[in-house]
Amino acid sequence: MHKVWSVSGRGIAVSALALALTACQSMRGPEPVAQADIPQSYIGSASGTSVAEQGYKDFFADQRLVQVIDLALANNRDLRTAALNIQRAQQAYQISENDRLPTIGASGSVLRQDTMSTQGRGATTTYNVGLGVTAYELDFWGRVRSLKDNALDTYLATQSARDATQISLISQVAQAWLNYSFANANLKLANQTLQTQLESYNLNKKRFDVGIDSEVPVRQAQISVETARNDVANYKTQVAQAQNLLNLLVGQAVPTNLLPTTRVTRITNSTALGSGLPSDLLTNRPDIRTAEYQLSAAGANIGAARARLFPTISLTGSAGYASTDLSDLFKSGNFVWSVGPSLDIPIFDWGTRKANIKISETDQQIALSDYEKSIQTAFREVNDALAVRQNIGDRLAAQRRLVDATNTTYRLSNARFRAGIDSYLTVLDAQRTAYSAEQGLLLLEQANLNNQVELYKSLGGGLKANTSDVVQYPPSTAERKQSNQQ
Repeated sequence: MHKVWSVSGRGIAVSALALALTACQSMRGPEPVAQADIPQSYIGSASGTSVAEQGYKDFFADQRLVQVIDLALANNRDLRTAALNIQRAQQAYQISENDRLPTIGASGSVLRQDTMSTQGRGATTTYNVGLGVTAYELDFWGRVRSLKDNALDTYLATQSARDATQISLISQVAQAWLNYSFANANLKLANQTLQTQLESYNLNKKRFDVGIDSEVPVRQAQISVETARNDVANYKTQVAQAQNLLNLLVGQAVPTNLLPTTRVTRITNSTALGSGLPSDLLTNRPDIRTAEYQLSAAGANIGAARARLFPTISLTGSAGYASTDLSDLFKSGNFVWSVGPSLDIPIFDWGTRKANIKISETDQQIALSDYEKSIQTAFREVNDALAVRQNIGDRLAAQRRLVDATNTTYRLSNARFRAGIDSYLTVLDAQRTAYSAEQGLLLLEQANLNNQVELYKSLGGGLKANTSDVVQYPPSTAERKQSNQQ
């Protein structure tokens, strides 16, 4: 009995030592430094706090739009898929976390076999029950830990990707809502133009019927009428398509009372659209954070690949009861146990493991390039929005003056035609110019509002519902490693 306990004690001591040694450092290399060459300032940026700090319920002025956005956040299928991807990544991380712990299972067996003894040949039956640890890897080189870090970074990247999807969705909903409003505004303008053209056609027909003018002005007026009718039909189609797009983004039919009934003239409560500091963009844009997590995950993969160059040690053990008589199975003296390690030593694999390290290092360089590009793309989007913002005011002012001038020209031309001074061709040309100028003004007004939404999105706005909300991203495993080394 003393000998048995001595062996058992040594086995437990060896196991405890092995478990203690598993708490080792990861073999991932130094983290690469991104060189995105970001600018020190934005193009023509407004000073002040970035509008991205505002929650979307405070940024958008129309409460109908806010309600439509809330419906989209609850029902949009792309956002729902992104949330499900988070759940999937969370379960994958849980599996990698569980791999660091021993797997314990119960077992039982009945073995009937033919045996030879001094008493002759005969069949015996052996009964076994017990608990066992199956192939628990002793993580001396940090391979399992690196895989866990990779799973954690992947999970965090999936979370920030869902946030980027939300920001994009809010921007798309706002712009689709504006598109519906201006499609209706263009339809209203086309109907008004059609009525004007019909009046001109009726006037020209009367003048032709009484012999004042030839048939040419009648046919010219008819061309304008049919052109206007075509525009009316076209804008009716655009209204229906805009509503269909809005319903798709929201994930259900948008209630009629939440649709704009008149042309939207203001989209935001903000009088000044500040862009903040360039450094704010790195923390406000979740797509940049996603690329950063993916870069960290690639670094963890290098650690796992390097660990494969070293021996893999696994521990297997079991404890239970065994007996040739079922009724005596759990009696004293039938307790049995076993414990033992297994060793996998790489000797020659034709360079496969080293090639896997090279692949992991290349993947890290790809992830670094993607991270730098995501930063550059974010700054380009902000600068593009600011470039439009810089000149949209002058364009709107000029277009409004053009509308006033063309409308005045149309009134004067119409008066001169009715007085018999000018031909109808002058009126027709003035009508077309005035109509085109009105359409151009609507396009610019919509572009101005869309630009405000685009600037809010490109700066990272839309993640918070209320301005007072706080958004924080957990550090990546690379950041934790650097923090521990300091």
